[in-house]
Amino acid sequence: MTEKLLTLPVPHVPAGESGVAWLRSTVVRFSNGTEHARRRALTTALLEGVDATTLDELAAQVLPGALDDVAVIAPSYQPHEDITSAADRAVERLVARHGRTETTAARIGLLVQAWAATRAFAGHLTAGNPAPPVPLTRRETAAGVVEVDLTGHPFGHGAHACPGRELATKIAKNMAFRALHHRDEPLLLPNAWDHATAVALQEAGYLAVGTTSFGVSAAHGVPDASGLAEEPTRTLARLLTTLPCPVTADVEAGFSADPGEVAEYVASLGVSGVNLEDGRADHLADPAHQAELVAAVKRRCPGVFVNARVDTHWLGIDATLPEVLTRAEHYLAAGADGIFVPRLPLPDVAAFTATFDAPLNVLAGEPVRRLADLGVRRISTGSQLFRAARAAAVATADALLSPGTRSGAA
Repeated sequence: MTEKLLTLPVPHVPAGESGVAWLRSTVVRFSNGTEHARRRALTTALLEGVDATTLDELAAQVLPGALDDVAVIAPSYQPHEDITSAADRAVERLVARHGRTETTAARIGLLVQAWAATRAFAGHLTAGNPAPPVPLTRRETAAGVVEVDLTGHPFGHGAHACPGRELATKIAKNMAFRALHHRDEPLLLPNAWDHATAVALQEAGYLAVGTTSFGVSAAHGVPDASGLAEEPTRTLARLLTTLPCPVTADVEAGFSADPGEVAEYVASLGVSGVNLEDGRADHLADPAHQAELVAAVKRRCPGVFVNARVDTHWLGIDATLPEVLTRAEHYLAAGADGIFVPRLPLPDVAAFTATFDAPLNVLAGEPVRRLADLGVRRISTGSQLFRAARAAAVATADALLSPGTRSGAA
């Protein structure tokens, strides 16, 4: 029934000469027939050249300097909402700068819907709420205007389906992943090594999923942290972007020493976050150079959460609190969003969180409540799930194939 209703026309909006009334009567969202086809083509063309990881980036590419006005317009955009004088003035400011054309209306409409729906979608993802970004839409029937529940069709259906679904989903996941590091409770992040495991973890209720470089490397027959798992890491990351939750990828040291190459590699993944480690097999990277890698990624992908990993304690090299703090300071100054210090002793955890406001990630092992009380904002499993699964596979094989065991179903 919902699909049938969504094929009906959207309700007519009165023509308007200025302000929000003009915008409503000129955008694709509230159009039908040939007008809708023409205006949808405008919006689709605008989206084709967009490469954004945040709403700010999207606005800069679609209509520079418009985001503040868009935030004012959004609450008055829908035909059933009252138009405020502030919203009218905001539309006219944008028209004065960019012209009263269908193209300008398309740009404003795209940003208004991104500002409202994408932010709502990010909020739902953060809360683990399956509600669609736009819960209802309206259609014209012989009996009048009806409201249509969009559950099951979160981006619409048919001719009026949102043309920016992929972009909106990416930005919303990025926003949600960042927000998950700033809640009252720490983000509990399991790390997968293949698609099946990631799906199982997401279906179990985890709000985000990471990858483990050890697991990915081992699954492909190469050593961890050797730089040999570049393509398997990329392939898995891209595959996991189809999950209905944010994904962060462990990219070892970035698979290059060149900041630009590392940044482009991260951009190619399409994920909401990355772990970027300063360990180099048997030594630590120069923190100044590692900071350049971090900065390059943040310039290229500002919406991607960069979890800068400090490997002092993991490698047992310069494993002191002052060294951790010095490296963390370098990486945070370069734009890192969080710091990951595997094997950091509990007393040093408390000292770290007392020094920096940035989210601290540690490996799972201690009770979650204890880590939360120390100020930890993210607890990940690293390679522990992979190691446990491998051990369980051997134990299961031994049990099934021991003498006297009956043959089971394949």
